[in-house]
Amino acid sequence: MTTVDADLARFWARARAQHAHLPPEPPEAWAFGATAQHADDLLALVLAGTKTATASAVGDYEDEQEPVPTVGELSIILDGAAAPRAILEVTAIDIVPFDEVTAEHARAEGEDDRTLASWRRIHEDFWRTYSARGFAPDMLVVCESFRVVFAAPSGRE
Repeated sequence: MTTVDADLARFWARARAQHAHLPPEPPEAWAFGATAQHADDLLALVLAGTKTATASAVGDYEDEQEPVPTVGELSIILDGAAAPRAILEVTAIDIVPFDEVTAEHARAEGEDDRTLASWRRIHEDFWRTYSARGFAPDMLVVCESFRVVFAAPSGRE
């Protein structure tokens, strides 16, 4: 078992000790953003309660042959050093074209000044830089709302 696997197992056991309803097997672990700094910045917003939503390009799910998240799905969120820090539960999913994402969703994402204009600028730049399909104003976006089920202090478990 690698150090990362051991950290995830300890984190999941600690979460289950406090939340007996969690399933025996841990869910997928992932980090927000595309860089370690981005992961840490967005995680900080989640842990502060500012960020309660995220957005992903449908095309990225298709390219990676991964299913779109579903309501009730759990995820372990990693920090920029790949340490498990939080468990999120999806509370809502809405798939819309980029240019139809709402101001409410932009505010829930918690970034920058939390306006729709800044959300659009940040996400267009992100997808132009990191998505294999790039950006288009009518591209489909998965608007995901979530709640924090469990959070741990920083550092390795």
